[in-house]
Amino acid sequence: MTQPELDLLIKNVRLVRHDAADIPTTDIGIADGVFRRTAPDIPAEDAREVIDGKGLLAFPGVVDAHQHWGIYNPLPDDTASESRACAQGGVTSALTYMRTGQYYMNRGGSYEEVFPLVLEASEGRSHVDYGFHLAPMQKSHIEEIPELIARFGVPSFKVFMFYGSHGLHGRSADQNSFLMIPPEERYDLAHFEFVMRGVQAAREKYPELADSISLSLHCETAEIMTAYTKLVEEAGDLSGLAAYSASRPPHSEGLAVTIASFLAAETELPNINLLHLSSRNAIESAMRMARTFPQVDFRREVTIGHLLANIETASGIGGKVNPPLRPQEDVDALWEHLVAGNIDWVVSDHACCKEETKFGDPKSDVFAAKSGFGGTEYLLPGLAGAAASHGLPLQKVAELTSWTPARRFGLGAKGLIAEGYDADLALVDPTRSWTADAAASESTQEYTPLQGLEIGATVESTFLRGRQIYAGGEVKGTPSGRYLSRPDKR
Repeated sequence: MTQPELDLLIKNVRLVRHDAADIPTTDIGIADGVFRRTAPDIPAEDAREVIDGKGLLAFPGVVDAHQHWGIYNPLPDDTASESRACAQGGVTSALTYMRTGQYYMNRGGSYEEVFPLVLEASEGRSHVDYGFHLAPMQKSHIEEIPELIARFGVPSFKVFMFYGSHGLHGRSADQNSFLMIPPEERYDLAHFEFVMRGVQAAREKYPELADSISLSLHCETAEIMTAYTKLVEEAGDLSGLAAYSASRPPHSEGLAVTIASFLAAETELPNINLLHLSSRNAIESAMRMARTFPQVDFRREVTIGHLLANIETASGIGGKVNPPLRPQEDVDALWEHLVAGNIDWVVSDHACCKEETKFGDPKSDVFAAKSGFGGTEYLLPGLAGAAASHGLPLQKVAELTSWTPARRFGLGAKGLIAEGYDADLALVDPTRSWTADAAASESTQEYTPLQGLEIGATVESTFLRGRQIYAGGEVKGTPSGRYLSRPDKR
């Protein structure tokens, strides 16, 4: 008797691709963890297992290119719990930012010493595939960039522009202690320039990998934020998220984008990612810099949190994040540019921060609270659910959440439901809405700034390399996620 050629057949789905406006009804055949066939009416006897897709939308598995596992909780714990939240939201590949210094691994030193500990702490614990971006925090890290690419498969790096005189949550009087860098070094504009030169030198050393080697920037200006934080606190007429937004004003983002862009041109580094742009000022500054420096391939990112919440609708100061949530007019601007095609990908910036860690004393003081919150579980359903009301085609949702970030960050086998690609996908019901509730999340975070918000679509099932990891409202099976050494060889 002939053995079935397929391990799994998902019948009767509506296929969403980034490169096609139509959404045809089809079947999807999977074998050995990759897509083998997409065609109508594939015979059931061709597969060992058959699942009825019930006419749901089939999106490629989400590549959430901006997360922070291990920032507030031990990395092994976050890898286990927050990857469950990924599966719940249709995310099958998570790329998390990592650095030395306080928080994360809470240690300084070389990445040759630290990064193997990162890999060891996360191995065998993730329910989704995962990788890391690394931040060169000191001079010696710049020298390690080629080795991080060639040995560890980390071709993407980060600069936190606001750490010049600001800590993770506000003013920082002792930068070297916070960042755990040598006493004679400074984390400043000169360091940012030298990081750019180091990344570009690596691109020249590995020309065959150059397209996948990039630098991401958190664009806020420390001096502006320090001054405006003092002004807001002294005035005392604002509180909560409104005060925090005013303390880190949009022109702080715009100025940092301008500085970063000039340095990118000066150092001849073409692959620049501008992270979590939160305001009209930031987006329009980024657009202006793209016109000014056409030789630089700028990519622009926004988060689902900045798209779905503002300083008034977010549920309390649990919505404190860097850069801040903004007034509704800035949210409208983000959607305007998203629909116009001026944004390259949407991410969660997921950073699980439990209540006992998040809130300071008094609990109502936004400046005493920690920065960041989770949200990967809302990324795909939140964007797909809001797409129609904003005029965003579903094909753009697939492009923004999967195809484009996969290409930028060297995940050649991810981002598309087509023959030969990893069989990562999410089945989504666009007609079933639900109300965001932290108690229903797989994340260990006990609150969400989106509490009570209606999410317009539902992830019904998630598949990682052909294995169902989420269905029926539950994460399935034991962790099977793999470390993504990038760029992959396919």
